[in-house]
Amino acid sequence: MNSFSVTQRFTQIASAIILATSSNITAAPASSSAQKPAAPNTPASSWPMFRGSPGLLGLAPSQLPDALTLLWSFKTEGPVKSSAAIEAGQAFIGSDDGHVYAIDLAKGQKTWAFKTGGPIESSPLILQGKVFIGSSDANLYAIEASSGKQLWKYATSEKILGAPNWVKSPTNNATWILVGSYDFKLHCVDSETGQAVWTYETGNYINGSPAVSDGKTMFGGCDALLHVISLADGKKFKEIEAGAYIAGSGAAAENRVYIGHYDNEVLCIDIAEGKIVWRYKDRAFPYFSSPAVASDRVVFGGRDKRLHCVRKADGQGIWTFGTKGKVDSSPVICGEKVVVGSDDGRLYVVSLANGKELWSYEIGQPVTSSPAIANGRIVVGSEDGRVYAFGAKAPNQKN
Repeated sequence: MNSFSVTQRFTQIASAIILATSSNITAAPASSSAQKPAAPNTPASSWPMFRGSPGLLGLAPSQLPDALTLLWSFKTEGPVKSSAAIEAGQAFIGSDDGHVYAIDLAKGQKTWAFKTGGPIESSPLILQGKVFIGSSDANLYAIEASSGKQLWKYATSEKILGAPNWVKSPTNNATWILVGSYDFKLHCVDSETGQAVWTYETGNYINGSPAVSDGKTMFGGCDALLHVISLADGKKFKEIEAGAYIAGSGAAAENRVYIGHYDNEVLCIDIAEGKIVWRYKDRAFPYFSSPAVASDRVVFGGRDKRLHCVRKADGQGIWTFGTKGKVDSSPVICGEKVVVGSDDGRLYVVSLANGKELWSYEIGQPVTSSPAIANGRIVVGSEDGRVYAFGAKAPNQKN
């Protein structure tokens, strides 16, 4: 460990986080370059949670070098479907071997490992010096980020596969953790005590992560509904029929939610009016990937083996990028680049402007984990049981 206080560093960074074969098919006119997306107010050294911010927008404030190389890989004892969080020089990630790992971002060495009672597909949330993560053992855990010590665990009645999110309480004197479970409920838990604040029951499994925006949380479920809940009291605000079950997470921005479902559509939904603004339907394949939302476009993966980019305003296609496997990995927009994994065993970087491939790396086994990007580095898991880090080649690094 470094000589500085890891806990102090976590607290400093947490205070800056906002609450809140490739084929390219042009389906609609596009400008020669995409508008630069507005990244959330998060330090470039930080990727504290699934999709980067409470709105789950998939925007990275860090920049990536043009030339990427493998910096390290870290072996776990099971497939890695969880997505990493990055904070204070550490990468945190879960594995199907039941462990949460803290890995030194510079060296790729284990700092600590924490064992739960089941496989972990949930992604960690790093906040106020703690790691919050769900497990298939039906518990939400709070772990001390500097040591890997368990602080508390909160029991649900079924497995937790989605990532937790967070919000300040209405009186601003507490922090609440939000997580969905296969017990059909969204749970709101006090971050310090691990006690329930409120629960909201739906009609089926909750597989994804809840998005947070404008005092509300939005999430889909296997009941084929988009639920919009008031954060203050856990009461229903809106309930919108999606038409098919929702396995992924939505992205929330400017009073709209962007989310895909199993009946081969991605929807844009107006939260206040509770109506669908536009539908994107290309081929007869479901969407499990969670969208990334830039200033003028939305990017998401599909089980049709393609990455799709559409206009944010009306859902008209701009480009598609073909891979050789399903794209359940959720893309991250980083400046003018998009990073995403595929079941074909590759990690890709493509141009946000036109969908042209800029770089790829063959891992060999499916990459369903979603990229985490901070400090000019990409961290991603693979079903080969390893966690990979990519970035600029170090001056003394051998080929």
